[in-house]
Amino acid sequence: MNPFPRRGLLAAAAVSPFAALAACEVQGGDAADGDFPKRAVDFMVPFDPGGSGDLISRAIAKAAEEPLGQSLAVTNKPGANGAVGLKELLSGKADGYSIALAVKSLFAITPLAVEDPDAVVIDDLRIITTLTNEAYVLVVHADSPYQTLEDLLAADSVNYATTGVGTGSQLSAQLLFTGAGIDATDVPFDGGASAVTALLGQEVDAVSASLAETMPQVEAGELRPIAVFSEERSPFLQDVPTAAEAGFDVVVDQRRFIVAPADVPDETAGVLSLAFEEAREGAEYGQFLQDNYMDRWEVDNLEARTHLSEAAAEYAALAEDAGLQLGDGA
Repeated sequence: MNPFPRRGLLAAAAVSPFAALAACEVQGGDAADGDFPKRAVDFMVPFDPGGSGDLISRAIAKAAEEPLGQSLAVTNKPGANGAVGLKELLSGKADGYSIALAVKSLFAITPLAVEDPDAVVIDDLRIITTLTNEAYVLVVHADSPYQTLEDLLAADSVNYATTGVGTGSQLSAQLLFTGAGIDATDVPFDGGASAVTALLGQEVDAVSASLAETMPQVEAGELRPIAVFSEERSPFLQDVPTAAEAGFDVVVDQRRFIVAPADVPDETAGVLSLAFEEAREGAEYGQFLQDNYMDRWEVDNLEARTHLSEAAAEYAALAEDAGLQLGDGA
């Protein structure tokens, strides 16, 4: 039996033009199994159920099962903005049977807040596919006395929820409140779902979270959006001004992508990449993105890594200029 059937060669070529050549030459030992996958693939979501990361992971997993030819078993392993789950991923085998969702903020923002000698770095991982670009929006409770961003910034003090320490949620809000010079205290949660729940219970005054995590409650009349942290107004919230319109140059977004350990064989990574590429083209997945207010971020490995590196430098400069101490929870 040919250990590198046509599907395997195409998959290897999708990752690297040299991988297909190597696949033709290697006859055993460390060669990837040309029949991958032979069983279900474990897809770890390192965030709480119900948040934006969980939603997109389950949608793309469902869409990828048919092209992959196997099921994708989604499990949640929340903690530390995704670091807990990714560390578990890296502790296992690099055989393609374990993959995970990863987020831009873990690599571009979390290092500003958390000193971790064992931190997961992007070079530990192989990017299998990129998925979404999501804007952050600042929302208050519908019963809040703060009708506008100007109202909130005029408050004597503000308690605001974030989706965790070292997240885009925290950075966007802290840049805003620090720039406005108001007394603001952040209350970190492990994910957007729990942060939004705290606001719905009026335990905090505001939260910065993704559109996917807040728009259902906005449309239900339970939350009121007062600013978006994007360069331009969101097409989903045309009447809501950007922070920049209020005089605060705060632009922060979240990017989501799927990773495997860096040492995963080229051919195996290629099979996974092609399956997700086909999944992204599906009508049901496209409708999911529209229904959940997510923009596509579909770039190659090099462009993704370049973006993460540039974002890390940009956010570090912004935090330094503003004198932020993200790890202090203040």
